[in-house]
Parts: sequence; C-alpha cells; structure tokens
Amino acid sequence: MILTVTLNTALDITYRVGSLRPHASHRVSEVTERPGGKGVNVARVLAALGHEVTVTGFAGGATGRVVQEKLAAVPGVVDALVPLSGATRRTVAVVDERTGDTTQLNEPGPMVTPAEWSAFQEAYADLLPAATAVALCGSLPPGVPVGAYAGLVRTARSAGIPVLLDTSGEALRRGVAARPDIIKPNADELAELTGSHEPLRATQDARRRGAGAVVASLGPEGLLAVTREGRWRATPPTSVRGNPTGAGDSAVAGLLSGLVAHLTWPDRLARAVALSAATVLAPVAGEFDRATYEELLGRVTVTGEASAA
Repeated sequence: MILTVTLNTALDITYRVGSLRPHASHRVSEVTERPGGKGVNVARVLAALGHEVTVTGFAGGATGRVVQEKLAAVPGVVDALVPLSGATRRTVAVVDERTGDTTQLNEPGPMVTPAEWSAFQEAYADLLPAATAVALCGSLPPGVPVGAYAGLVRTARSAGIPVLLDTSGEALRRGVAARPDIIKPNADELAELTGSHEPLRATQDARRRGAGAVVASLGPEGLLAVTREGRWRATPPTSVRGNPTGAGDSAVAGLLSGLVAHLTWPDRLARAVALSAATVLAPVAGEFDRATYEELLGRVTVTGEASAA
C-alpha cells in the first residue's frame, strides 16, 4: 500500500469558459467537482495505475463530507482522513477554452487545533506499518506547525518507509533537513529554497541540504534529477497544450510507482514525465489521458549518467 498525506485537502471545482476576460460576466460551459489537494491527486493517479493507495490528512464540514463521498467512488483508494471541526477548503480552476490557460483560486484551509494535529499524528503512525512508500504533499493548513513535514519525515524514516516530500516555502526548508528520500520541487520552489535560478546548481544544492534525491519539475522541459545513483534529465518528445493543473502531482505518482516497482531512475523519470504530459490533456487534476501516457512513455528522452560505484 502507498500512503499519501494531504494535510490541506480540498474540493476541486473546475469551470470551463469560452474566453476568460477580467471585469466581465462569463457563461460556464462545464463544471466538474473532484476530491483534491496534491496528495489526493497523487492517490487517484496511482490507483488508476493499479496501485493500492490509502489517503490520509484532514476532512471537515460539508465540503469535507463531499470530498469523502467522492473518494469512496474511486476504485483502489482507501479513505483514512482524520475528522476536524473546521470546513475543508475549496479550490476553483477556471479554464479558458480559447487559449487553454487556467486561472487557479485556492482557499487557505481550515484552522487545525492542537488536539486535531495530535490525532492525525497518531493515525499516521498507525498507518505506516502497512505502507511501502509515503508521499507528503501540499500546503499546511492554519494551526499545523511549520515543521510538521519534518516530523512526519522522521517518523516514516524511523519505520523504514521511503518518503517523498512535495511542498514549498519554510515547510520544504525544514522538511529537507529531516532527510526525505525524495523531494520534488518545481523551478520556483527550488529557487526559493536555494537562492539559485540555475536548475542543476539549485538541484545539487537542495540535495546537499539533506534530501536523498531531488527531482526538479521544469514544466514543459521535463524533469531534472540528482540522486545518489547519478543525475539525469528527462524531457517529453513533444509539447502538450491543455490544463496543467495536477501535472506535478502526476509526476509524483510516477516517481512513487517506479519506486515501489524497483525501476531504475531513468525508467522512473520516463514514467513521471509521460504521466505529467498526459495529465495536461485530462479535464481535471488527478486524471490522465491513458492513450497519451502509453504512447509517450516509450518516447521520453532521458539523458545523464550513473555515479561511479
């Protein structure tokens, strides 16, 4: 079982409009609602790949009940969300059908009390023995300590479970110091962490800060990985236009899928890039176009070299 943690779960609402214009009224052509938050998106992609996945984090209020009802309908995903008194947040994505661009509006999330945070930590520790890998994903809701991910990384490592961290800001800075097996920042998050905008230098610096491997997401240019085993660059064979929301989450799913399948790093990166590109063609985050994924998988270019033994 792969365990994904989403402390700031969400109900993802996607609106599609013909053309998004400031200061104007819009007729919405389509509305979709999905359980969301980065770790939930990762879980849905992993389940579609055939993995058993358990989702934990928080859920509360009427929005939280909708999230859990929709999670129950996803084959292969087990709901282990911890209740809280506040209401789960909503995120709204507005897709401009003319340009393909997406505008994202993210609510901050509910306040988590100290008792609720303690209850989550207990539930997390209870889930770890059955896990083959853990993904810690997304922002921290109000009330959760900024060092929360660092503590969760240490708990997983003490249980011998490989852990991937995908967050940003101070939560990432502190989390890296706890020595996660993998981090997956995007270019902006990597620059904020290291102070460098040169991808290779920044990725190497991030790894020196404690991560076992750093996989940097470079948007349409693919992934750059610096690991104990070597360093590689993986790029898609063609540029894909569409809705990029959730593409990074699909890359995380690809990395985790390759990890538990004991694939080599080049094969893990190829899977992650193909899934990320296929997600751009899907209507909402947490889904991917399977035909595109299968077609791209064998055509992802991976260059680099293994470390000397």
